[in-house]
Amino acid sequence: MLWFHDFRKTQRGQAVVEMALVLPVLILLVFGIVEFGRVLHTYMIVTDLSREGARKGAVGGTDSEIVTTVENNASAAGLDIANLTVNVTPASMAKRARGTSVSVTVSFPVEIIAPVIGNIIGNPYTVTSHTTMRVEG
Repeated sequence: MLWFHDFRKTQRGQAVVEMALVLPVLILLVFGIVEFGRVLHTYMIVTDLSREGARKGAVGGTDSEIVTTVENNASAAGLDIANLTVNVTPASMAKRARGTSVSVTVSFPVEIIAPVIGNIIGNPYTVTSHTTMRVEG
């Protein structure tokens, strides 16, 4: 009976050691999944913002109207417009004739919360989306 009791003690210690080895990897995996979800969510918002801006430019909006449209939609989506970067190409309304293209690029930095993930992918991680549409009449 004494042999069986000693065997159970060593098994308990082995489980603790295994958990100590696996737990950091498991926590890193969970944090990675959460951060990936946050970045993907922001990317989808930024993509929609660039589409809205390009659509505004395609129907004849000025550069300031395009930027205002993007900023209004960004604030409605919960993004801080102070960190939002909007670039319109071509930069002048006079260069956007019917049938030419207008491009809108929107960038937004995502602050990474998890400490190790931020070191791996960079903190902040900048999400950028670019949309080009043909100018309508």
